[in-house]
Amino acid sequence: MRTFDRHFLSLWILAVVLTLFTAVYQRRTGPTHPFRKDVDFVGQNIQVELERSHAGPGDQTVSIAVNDTSAQGDLLWRRYPTLEAFSMIPMQRQGSLLVGQLPHQPPAGKLEYRVRLRTDRAMIVVPSYDTVVTRFRGSVPAFILIPHILVMFLAMAYSNRAGLDALYHRQSLRHYTFMALLMVFLGGLIMGPLVQKYAFGAFWTGFPLGHDLTDSKTLVAFMAWLAAYLKVRKDPASRSWVVGAALITLIVYLIPHSLLGSELRYE
Repeated sequence: MRTFDRHFLSLWILAVVLTLFTAVYQRRTGPTHPFRKDVDFVGQNIQVELERSHAGPGDQTVSIAVNDTSAQGDLLWRRYPTLEAFSMIPMQRQGSLLVGQLPHQPPAGKLEYRVRLRTDRAMIVVPSYDTVVTRFRGSVPAFILIPHILVMFLAMAYSNRAGLDALYHRQSLRHYTFMALLMVFLGGLIMGPLVQKYAFGAFWTGFPLGHDLTDSKTLVAFMAWLAAYLKVRKDPASRSWVVGAALITLIVYLIPHSLLGSELRYE
């Protein structure tokens, strides 16, 4: 393999690995990542997983595997953010599971909740000192959601590739800069608002219309790449602008997804 080909492939591998890392990091640190905890209850290790997001119609199901048939469970919940008193919903036994239903909320509506497990001998509450906040949203059609995810992945990959191209003084800087700009535009400013509309009923809730951080950080990334592309188009030696845009995009992607996302104000 020629040296040119090895460098070309190596930079793409590095760009994709960095993209995968940021995607996994964003997913695992975001506010919609499920709450997971192992707890000891009457001598049994119980794996608790509480979802922080619910899509589509219907109530949100909460289920916990508890083999002790004498155990009972309750869902303690209230609308978020409010100072309402917590309501209680008894959980029903279905085989080895205790199952409860959180009442459906309008798009962007949130509930905070905890699970109480009890027998005649013991009682625990999970989480012990806090609550889990779950957000409701509408269903996004797969023909919109899947392309959006793929294009945003490509946007990060091309962003990393353009940044590496600038650092290694490669000859395809203008091409990769344009592709990063195009992917951010298509995925973030065209498909993103469509996803937002289906999920929360509004095309755009970021700056200057609201405080949705997902929309706002997408706009920041787009403006960074627009500035970098205009600069490189005028002066191909302006590599620092591309490096700057790539770093800004990396920071944007490291911000957890849905942080400061759409939130229904019940008042």
